[in-house]
Amino acid sequence: MGPGAFVPKPKPRLRYTPMYRHPRLIAIGGGGFTHQADPAMEDFIIAASGCPRPRIGFIGTASDDDPVKITRFYQRFTPLAERLTHLAAGSEAADTAQWAEGLDIVYVGGGHTLRLIKHWRETGIAQVLIAAAQRGVLVAGVSAGANVWFEQALSDSGGQGLQPVTGIGLVAGSCCPHYDSEPQRPPAYTAAIASAVLPQGVAIDDGVAVMIDGAGQMTAFSARSGAGAYRVTREAHSGKAASASIQAHTAFTAGTERAPGRLSK
Repeated sequence: MGPGAFVPKPKPRLRYTPMYRHPRLIAIGGGGFTHQADPAMEDFIIAASGCPRPRIGFIGTASDDDPVKITRFYQRFTPLAERLTHLAAGSEAADTAQWAEGLDIVYVGGGHTLRLIKHWRETGIAQVLIAAAQRGVLVAGVSAGANVWFEQALSDSGGQGLQPVTGIGLVAGSCCPHYDSEPQRPPAYTAAIASAVLPQGVAIDDGVAVMIDGAGQMTAFSARSGAGAYRVTREAHSGKAASASIQAHTAFTAGTERAPGRLSK
């Protein structure tokens, strides 16, 4: 090839993003890499994404962008991901839309549920991330980062004990994390559902994830022996709350159950 000959630039590698009937969500009850625990949880998230080396973004708003949690995000996922990024503090809707472009997974850290929801609503980030989930991005979160995706959740972030809070409504129903590690949560959550203060939902132990996949199927994954997840519903005839275990597996390909109610809005 002589001097000045045209040399075509290599084309960027494209990824096929499948379309799903429902947004995909992994809601984690507690633990994980931000607490340097449950390493199998992150392996599960990678497997669920369907990408051998996914592009992952972390949002630390609920912890006021705690630098320790951000550092642990990079430490844990660097060997597993093609690209890592975290959403800069103070980002608004336009910044977030640009940041989320091309990501395979968005992971939301734990902390203060009400702070997280308020910021997302006021800035328009909520709608940006709902749109991302609806176009196929796998969204995940732990504790407050799990609560935020549901219609409602049980949280103590208001400073007045456990109270219902309204999430961004990507997924119908309610969520209660830390179900085994905070003994006040089971009676409070079942009472709230029995009285119809909260809609039916899922209760999740620490070290456990509930995944709602693109077909609306619910799967539980446990990284801790003896920990589980539960569907909590209100019995129409008695008005009492009923709790049923979601069989928790240690392999992503294991059995599934239908998720309660309509899963997307």
